[in-house]
Amino acid sequence: MVIILALLIGFIAGLRAMIAPLAIAVKARLGLLDLHGSWLAFFGYRWTPWVVALAALAEIVNDKLPATPSRKVPPQFAVRVLLGALCGAAVGIPSGQWIVTLLIGAIGAVLGTLGGAAARGALARAFGKDMPAALIEDVVTLLLAAVAVHAL
Repeated sequence: MVIILALLIGFIAGLRAMIAPLAIAVKARLGLLDLHGSWLAFFGYRWTPWVVALAALAEIVNDKLPATPSRKVPPQFAVRVLLGALCGAAVGIPSGQWIVTLLIGAIGAVLGTLGGAAARGALARAFGKDMPAALIEDVVTLLLAAVAVHAL
């Protein structure tokens, strides 16, 4: 189960980079994901969910702007993979499998980045514009995050 959750949280990071860390931070802050004493304990700090929530909101808004570069350009792609790996590791820390789940989270982020871009592109072509596709992607990402948070 932990492998599937790591893949899912990584996939979410590929869709929206900051939603995955937000899910981890909320779960850790509520004490429902034990990261105490680990190298990822910062996810459970008092201000982390708030800071990450602001970053997630900024990302959702920025995503809709015409000048925003593709998620597939190296800097954006790298951030998504890094965050997917970190969030995957967080999922695996309680069971001691953080190295494996770090790698699985990174793989999930690659799949989410490439799959999300392809799906959004197809939806945008079907709608004749990007905004409806972007909003659908937001909703799907938030629903997947809710599933991940509930399952953690």
